[in-house]
Amino acid sequence: MEGKSREEMGLEPFKGIEIRSSMMGVPVVISEEIIAYVLGVEASGQYSGIEIPNPKTSSWNEVVNKTLFKSTKAGKYDDLDIEKKMLLKIQYENLLPKGGGSDQPSLAHKVFIYHIINGEKVNMPKYIFKHMMKELRESQSLGSLWKINL
Repeated sequence: MEGKSREEMGLEPFKGIEIRSSMMGVPVVISEEIIAYVLGVEASGQYSGIEIPNPKTSSWNEVVNKTLFKSTKAGKYDDLDIEKKMLLKIQYENLLPKGGGSDQPSLAHKVFIYHIINGEKVNMPKYIFKHMMKELRESQSLGSLWKINL
């Protein structure tokens, strides 16, 4: 198939990054634009990324810690005031679910809250879409581990 166009290979033209699946035989396509439409918002505003390459050395640590914990050092969930705990709870349960048993927020979750606290407009559709893609990738890699271990 090398050198052939998408159409020659029987593929649809590339319109952007999408999540494609089917549910009960019905094709389902999810994109940032569709999420923005469903939320009734524009896909614009701050986006600092879900995929922070190295959270331990990220330049976000000091900035976020000053905002959340009023210190350059990372605090614990218990150190947050009630407003920030509530924002994290809303984020975990409604916007960007957090897996795992720890109640400690990831740096990506802290960065998102940082933007909200500072009154910055965030690109919610992009955050949700990137989070969905990250979770899909993780579930696929876990699925391949399950196959190997079975």
